[in-house]
Amino acid sequence: MKVVRLTGTPSEKQKQLFVSKAKYTAYGGARGGGKSWALRRKIILMCIHYPNLKCLLVRRSYGELRYNHILPMLSELKDAVSYSEINKIVTFSNGSTVKLGYLSDDGDTLQYQGLEYDVIAVDEATQLTEYQFNILKACLRGNNENPKRMYLTCNPGGVGHGWVKRLFIDRCYREGERAEDYRFIQATVFDNTALLEKDPDYVSQLQSLPKALCDAWLYGSWDIFSGQFFTELSDGGHIVNTFEMPGICRITGGLDYGFDAAALVLLCADGYGRLTVFREFIQPDLTLSAAAQKVAGVCSDLNVDYIAASPDLWNRRQDSGISGYETMMRVEGMPPLIRADDRRVAGWRAVREYLSDNMYISAECTELIRCMTSLTYDKNRAEDCSDTPHEITHLPEALRYAVMSRISPPESRDYSAARKRGMCGVPVSKY
Repeated sequence: MKVVRLTGTPSEKQKQLFVSKAKYTAYGGARGGGKSWALRRKIILMCIHYPNLKCLLVRRSYGELRYNHILPMLSELKDAVSYSEINKIVTFSNGSTVKLGYLSDDGDTLQYQGLEYDVIAVDEATQLTEYQFNILKACLRGNNENPKRMYLTCNPGGVGHGWVKRLFIDRCYREGERAEDYRFIQATVFDNTALLEKDPDYVSQLQSLPKALCDAWLYGSWDIFSGQFFTELSDGGHIVNTFEMPGICRITGGLDYGFDAAALVLLCADGYGRLTVFREFIQPDLTLSAAAQKVAGVCSDLNVDYIAASPDLWNRRQDSGISGYETMMRVEGMPPLIRADDRRVAGWRAVREYLSDNMYISAECTELIRCMTSLTYDKNRAEDCSDTPHEITHLPEALRYAVMSRISPPESRDYSAARKRGMCGVPVSKY
């Protein structure tokens, strides 16, 4: 192999990335941490060390990929590698390769399905959806002795904020995900001495930004970011750690049904009109009848007045002439359904109004909290939230349906009914 002198001294945080052997390592969390250089250098070093290593380096768009990685990599390695512009592949003399790819939308993932790579590097991972990330994870395989790892760089914000925060910051794992596979290395501009020496005013520029941007870009805060739709939840003030059902209350719910996910939230309204979201349910791949059985099970210990459901459930199917509403209401124990007011802007305004001082969310509703804090503004409609990534919209939609049903507080005559239901208790101290 031709000898190439690689210049540059890694920071202490970049060294941690270089030696990380976790299956999934995320690096960064703030602007100016030297993420792209560290990611590119890590891939180069691995290609030199492991013969016949197959790598994939991905960014959201080809333009970003070319400016941030292709041109710098070819400049560094010069004639020590060969490069195919048609295939976008850098080949080392020991047989190792780096495929340079992009993922501008979910449709681009089709080009990676069925492929195998030993190492996958994702630059600016929060610009990708969780679906795109999962497709790339499936490519991390191969019948050889080479390591199988994924390296990601990231900043707070973007369409992928929620899943990156869940896996690497909150460390909240689902079935099949192992905590020991994930490592996060926090790096800020203060760790990048080379940048501070070259541009000493950079920190001052970040400090002059609005607080949300400054906290995210300078200090790496994942609790609030530019474009976040519900900043009201960022300080945790609306989260109730312990919830006890009031003796007099009214229980209602919201349901967003789709085959990709059935999402349910249940709310308790006390005598003062305060709302608490105390229970959630979400599951994909359920038929209408199966979803109704799940909802009935979630509500079996409660006297639910009604559930506001997505209006399309009342549409009759052409093949049977039966609506989704009719199918679900045939299931024993299914609470009454009402047609939701599905106006988006008005609905989000109502949710925001309740969050101002009159609505709380139980800490047990972890998915709703994660989804609500991950929603971003729609680029074309200022008062609406984005409907992508779709996997984080279901539970917030269900909450919007419930709130738009104009939940009225219980009346004193409900007290005897509450006693019969065994729901007499003490209001939570949070109130």
